Amino acid sequence: MNLQQQAERIKEASASLRNLSNEKRNTILHKYADKLIAETDTIIAENRKDLEKAAELSSAMKDRLTLTRERIQGIARGIEEIKDQSDPLGIILEEKTLKSGLHMKKVTRPIGVICIIFESRPNVAADCMALCLKSGNACFLKGGHESYHSCLILTNLMKEVLKEEDIPEDVVMLAENPTHEEMNGLMADRDHIDLLIPRGSKRLIKSVVEHAKVPVIETGAGVCHVYVDESADLDMAERIVINAKCSRPSVCNAMETLLVNETVAPVFLPRIAKALKEKNVLVHADEKARAIVPEFLEADENSWYTEYNDLEMNLKVVRDTEEAVHHIETYGTHHSESIVSEDPQSVKKFMNGIDSACLYHNASTRFTDGGEFGYGAEIGISTQKLHARGPMGLNALTTYTFYLEGNGEIR
Repeated sequence: MNLQQQAERIKEASASLRNLSNEKRNTILHKYADKLIAETDTIIAENRKDLEKAAELSSAMKDRLTLTRERIQGIARGIEEIKDQSDPLGIILEEKTLKSGLHMKKVTRPIGVICIIFESRPNVAADCMALCLKSGNACFLKGGHESYHSCLILTNLMKEVLKEEDIPEDVVMLAENPTHEEMNGLMADRDHIDLLIPRGSKRLIKSVVEHAKVPVIETGAGVCHVYVDESADLDMAERIVINAKCSRPSVCNAMETLLVNETVAPVFLPRIAKALKEKNVLVHADEKARAIVPEFLEADENSWYTEYNDLEMNLKVVRDTEEAVHHIETYGTHHSESIVSEDPQSVKKFMNGIDSACLYHNASTRFTDGGEFGYGAEIGISTQKLHARGPMGLNALTTYTFYLEGNGEIR
């Protein structure tokens, strides 16, 4: 099938999901989680095909691509957590009797066909299929070419479950090596695609936003910051910085820029430089920071905009909280920012001054994650304001319908 044919088939199949009970959707997810565990060896073998072609990728990007036995178990646990959440459909958001006599209910419904365009991380395919099906939506996946075999096996295993449960398997689709022109056509196909969610680099998201005529939720690009205030507990600050940068540098909630108050910089910079060097992190720093730690690399204007997704980062010495806020508002991507501080006034200025989806006090930015927020997984981390923001769980994948009950009323 070409992409247009796939779009037509998934749209037609999506109607079959509207009347599926929550119990049926839960059965599908439970069987899928079980199948992932049962087929772990097969999944790893298919993932290895992708890894063998990934020689040119950085170590961090290879990490994003890799599926281990432990990661597959984690995906399965996340799917079970999604299954165990409350049904997001049929929730009455508002109910009243109008002056006309009509009885009105505002009730949550599926969006329809959701297309997710993503890079590298094959676990996204499983997470998104589970979230879409639990919320009654069909799921059209377009992964990066580097993860094709991994995404294909994950999609085919879901299709097997759907077939076993007498559900049209076309409610999940994986794009099969489409051309650039076909993708542009899909992003403009308002007849068959109800929502586009790009997950990946700033470049990918920008391309989707520029070409799409279908509604888009922008996600993912994460130039995340940690600000170490003059009142910070420096032991705590070191733990947070190392975790935010090094625990998994390839993901969007990893810290890319560290801001340090000039009062504590002479003490904190040498110790954090030592800790980062032990983790093999390259640091691009401003002039003030390099005056304290000369071995830091020189940062330029482009550095502050860069999402490295690797063991590489920026460091800037700032005068106060106001300068930290100004820097984040200038160069950030409205994703996740953290302040390490014991001063309530500094914390208040930071929290009120920054317009990002997730703001932390004395904690790592790495907690911006659907699983950590209790959603089981997320279909993306929205950095915009409408209609969803931050990690997007089940409720973000619904719209609503007004149901009006009458007794012969006319207007």
